[in-house]
Amino acid sequence: MSARDARFDGQFVTGVHTTGIYCRPSCPAVTPKPGNVSFYLTAAAAHEAGLRACKRCLPDAVPGSPEWNIRDDLAARAMRLIADGTVEREGVPGLARRLGYTTRHLTRVLTAELGAGPLALARAHRAQTARLLLTGSDLPITDVAFAAGFRSVRQFNETIAEVYRLTPGALRASARRGTAVAPHPGQGAVSISLRLPARPPFDGASLIAFLTARAIDGVEAATGGDDAPGYARALRLPHGPAVVRLTPTGSPEAPAVQCDAALADVADLAPLVARVRRLLDLDADAAAIDAALASDPALAPSVAATPGLRLPGAVDAEEIVFRALIGQQVSVAAARTALTRLTEALGEPVALTLPGAPALGAGSGFTRLFPTPSAIAEGGREVLRGPARRIDAIVGAAEKLADGSLRIDVGESREDLEARLLALPGVGPWTAGYIALRVLGSPDVLLTGDLALRQGAERLGLPSEPRALEAYGARWAPWRSYAGMHLWRA
Repeated sequence: MSARDARFDGQFVTGVHTTGIYCRPSCPAVTPKPGNVSFYLTAAAAHEAGLRACKRCLPDAVPGSPEWNIRDDLAARAMRLIADGTVEREGVPGLARRLGYTTRHLTRVLTAELGAGPLALARAHRAQTARLLLTGSDLPITDVAFAAGFRSVRQFNETIAEVYRLTPGALRASARRGTAVAPHPGQGAVSISLRLPARPPFDGASLIAFLTARAIDGVEAATGGDDAPGYARALRLPHGPAVVRLTPTGSPEAPAVQCDAALADVADLAPLVARVRRLLDLDADAAAIDAALASDPALAPSVAATPGLRLPGAVDAEEIVFRALIGQQVSVAAARTALTRLTEALGEPVALTLPGAPALGAGSGFTRLFPTPSAIAEGGREVLRGPARRIDAIVGAAEKLADGSLRIDVGESREDLEARLLALPGVGPWTAGYIALRVLGSPDVLLTGDLALRQGAERLGLPSEPRALEAYGARWAPWRSYAGMHLWRA
């Protein structure tokens, strides 16, 4: 805090009790006396202490904490689900049920560890979403209230006034610029453009290349050109479909991602933003990860060449299950062909188009959503090609996901998720590890069973035999997933 170190923005907030405000660590205000300061892991804890957000440094206008991906305990799993809007959709009892605990125990744990209970944490997340919309869009204020997850305009007004000491209109007026938002022509949908901050350094180009190389025709597309590559896709959200275009922007010191989207229901905006941030790993503490990996001479040149390499995440956990099952033991191109055929046959039609779609080029059309587990369970055998055992494994997983006996979401711990996956026929360590890496953002998964990863290790002068590579890779803990990305790149 004394050094105003921006690397820690979003990782904690500083509460100054003499002024009644909380700030990001890099706030340019005069450093207060130590006795007047308390530190909080979450903005919600600062709200519970009676503090309001600083109008000068806007402590919630920064990337989120990387803790919730690094940690795998109850508090971290709860934070991932809260960010995805679970409390707004299912209430605190639904959140507790997903996590496998009673509401009372969950509230006790979150209050002890994070300084606020689930309702307060969800309320703080709604306030942050509302501020993002008020300052970054021209969406009507009433629509902002419901898009952020508030159940009434009165509740919205009271929360904004309490957290920011401003009315929603005054908070919007304080922003220097806005982005137009309008109903999508002829579809009742809403088009919106937002700028999502990333923690530097951020290698957006490599991440976009990873996603577009695996793009499913009709669902995903590469956008832009070599000077400004982007990625776009159709996806399923809790209240309906959406399409989104993501383009890295900003500067090396303040990287960001331009997010242009069309949503069938504006209430899905908060889950969309949370899932995009997870897809692009925008909250990772890249500086710390790079420093740790660069201490290995074998990885140092790759780290220096691509600072800020990120993990590709997921906007749909169940989709990743089928990508992994279909992609195991085949090339990226073969998996892409099989997934495209599956989607064309079983995916639901989608009619949304992105704002400015003609600028996207030939790949701009989105025709399908990725098939649901129910659709794959019912029609997968007629569409899938390959060994009977592999088809049985894919359809079997679809049946379990469809009937609820298998659940895959961001509220899982890696240990429990992998154990359930490994119990399925046809699922091995590579598949379970890949799903944990993509769905949970687990930072310490080294997929030594991956041929391309082992070939990359060999090119860097590292052991290429699985057991030897696993033993060598122990020195990269707890960032073995990121080390694996460098090996894949090689």
